[in-house]
Amino acid sequence: MDLKAFAVTFGLVFLAELGDKTQLTTMMLAARTRSPLLIFAAAGLALVLSSLIGVVFGEALTRLVPLRYIQIGAGVAFVLIGGVLLLGRAT
Repeated sequence: MDLKAFAVTFGLVFLAELGDKTQLTTMMLAARTRSPLLIFAAAGLALVLSSLIGVVFGEALTRLVPLRYIQIGAGVAFVLIGGVLLLGRAT
């Protein structure tokens, strides 16, 4: 098992999910339903399934497109999305 890849993945996903809309929505649902264990299980399963889709899609994509192009495309996409968000809030 590649512990470095595990630690990096865990750290990035954990930090990315802190304070995002998913966490806030989960907190609201837990407060509203008074079923924290049920909400935890449902939210956890949803995160696992969405991560599975990302892993399967990412692994399949690397069979078709060289990793370097995927990295460049992801970087460009993040910059473009950031620019759109900044311009959208500035107006």
